[in-house]
Amino acid sequence: MIAAVTDQPLDLLFHVEHVSGPQAGAVATFVGLVRDHDPSVTGEVVGLDYSAHPDAGAVLTELAARVADEPDVLGVAVSHRTGHLRVGEAAIVVAVSAAHRAQAFDACRALVETVKAELPVWKRELLAGGTHHWVGL
Repeated sequence: MIAAVTDQPLDLLFHVEHVSGPQAGAVATFVGLVRDHDPSVTGEVVGLDYSAHPDAGAVLTELAARVADEPDVLGVAVSHRTGHLRVGEAAIVVAVSAAHRAQAFDACRALVETVKAELPVWKRELLAGGTHHWVGL
């Protein structure tokens, strides 16, 4: 299992390779990218600054372990970025393997939604023109 909060760029292939193996018939992945807009904000998003609580790594490990303990799940790898990210960069990468695609899809989606709801990470959207907007405080 991989669960990391890092300021380094995320590599989808690394995550997929970590959860792959002879028993895995499916690997479901999710990559959350920085986009150039936010429907709740007026203006163009030019980047994000992510900050994390000091316990964020331990929380992410716990969230990943919950999914990894499910009977049909064979492997879990999840990483979340911190620091400054440009539009187009990956903020989160998740890979989950299972014997069958339905279980892999379900577990991957559940982990993504749980991380979004429970991981103590906050983002500051940087807008064109120099203003910013906090999300997730």
